[in-house]
Amino acid sequence: MPATDLIVSVDQGSSSTKALLVSPDGTVLRHAAVPVSCTYPHPGWVEQSADDLAKSVRTAVAALMAGIDPSRVAGLALSTQRESLALWDETGRPAAPVITWQDQRTARRCTDLIETGVAGLVRATTGLPLDPMFSGTKATWLLDNIDSARPRARRGQLRLGTVDSWLLQVLTGEHLTEVSNASRTQLLDLRSLTWSRDMLEVFDVPPELLPRVVGSGGPFPALRDVPGLLDGTPVLAVLADSHAALFAHGAWSPGEVKATYGTGSSVMGACDVDDKVPDGLCHTVAWQAPQTEPVYAVEGNIRSSGSTLTWLARTVSRSPAELAQLAATTSTSGGVTIVPAFNGLGAPWWDSATQGLITGLSLGSGLEQLARAALESIAFQIEDVVQAMSGAVGEISSLLADGGASSNDQLMQLQADLSGRQVCRSQVSDLSPLGAAYFAGLCCGLWDEAQVLDMPRRRDKFAPGLDATQRTIERRRWADALAQCRNVAGQPKP
Repeated sequence: MPATDLIVSVDQGSSSTKALLVSPDGTVLRHAAVPVSCTYPHPGWVEQSADDLAKSVRTAVAALMAGIDPSRVAGLALSTQRESLALWDETGRPAAPVITWQDQRTARRCTDLIETGVAGLVRATTGLPLDPMFSGTKATWLLDNIDSARPRARRGQLRLGTVDSWLLQVLTGEHLTEVSNASRTQLLDLRSLTWSRDMLEVFDVPPELLPRVVGSGGPFPALRDVPGLLDGTPVLAVLADSHAALFAHGAWSPGEVKATYGTGSSVMGACDVDDKVPDGLCHTVAWQAPQTEPVYAVEGNIRSSGSTLTWLARTVSRSPAELAQLAATTSTSGGVTIVPAFNGLGAPWWDSATQGLITGLSLGSGLEQLARAALESIAFQIEDVVQAMSGAVGEISSLLADGGASSNDQLMQLQADLSGRQVCRSQVSDLSPLGAAYFAGLCCGLWDEAQVLDMPRRRDKFAPGLDATQRTIERRRWADALAQCRNVAGQPKP
């Protein structure tokens, strides 16, 4: 066994920062977690403190490494939330809160841009629809409000980046970003993997404040001043969180699709750069290993999945765990349907004007039915995306599942029942940091591709238990509620 045989992998997410210590055979030896919070200063706004995100990473690593010889660490792997955007000055001080991927403050700007006719160019160049979830209009908003005429940006006195870029700045002192994260900004040309002049013009972003784009295996600068790790410890890999989960599943070929059940959800499968991707889905870079061509993916993003149960729990002064237990006490929602369009709808609709809706309430509706409806809304949204995705990746007979909410057996069975597909749930729910660790080990030679694919992947399987007729009835109920929701918003779906 080599002297440096351990990988420290950190996943910086919307609600927490998690750290894993991974052995050469892929075993998770230790883990640590630090919660992070969001603030909601105005309706539709969702922000986080850039300093708090950086502190959470340092705290999680220090806790993970307590009592561990840091000289055994081969390097750090990092997975991060994606479209959230930070702005800081040349001294490393944040110039504004992080605008998160859930934030909807730029919905009107997206509409205005669509009316100018640039949506087709944006999608053709970046693979992404014009929607406030992505970073492009966030960048415009930040600069309009911090540096309206862009003088500081053009002089290099401001720096802009997604969460991976901010953390690399804090942990290494250099301004760069990883390609899968960069592909979520709407500023990157999907094929050349360089900042697009057209997109910089569309979003009025000076190139001087953008980071250098590197592959998922770098090269990255070494760490400095990270508690628990030696100065000079290499950063081996950086991946966007959903992409890291896909890598951990071993789903590297077209036809294999995974769903990550988190605050929101990502349904993703590998594809080719020239594949035709349906309009309701995204075309994105999955990852790029050193000295290889990038791997691409097709994806559908759902804004509210686990956050739906969190919202309901907060509203009725219960915990999400209590609501999950209540949902398990009933076999039906009693006709109650929740469309959780708190910040509009993501894939495959991309309707930022839609607002949330609850239908089917009666005097017999109780908290149990509402809790079950909240879980059902997750499964319905996932299935909408899977159906849209089948045109790009072929027939999807089973669905790989991961993420915190996937630990709920009832939700996994609902997913199988409502989709008519087998669901294969990873017994390791937090696959993003594990996938980043696998990629890091590949980059530093701890293992090769065949060994990564042979890593043990223990899964629980859920087979459909609902007959086709009942499944059709349930999905029609969801479709009717969705249509009503969008009509209320003045955005009926044809």
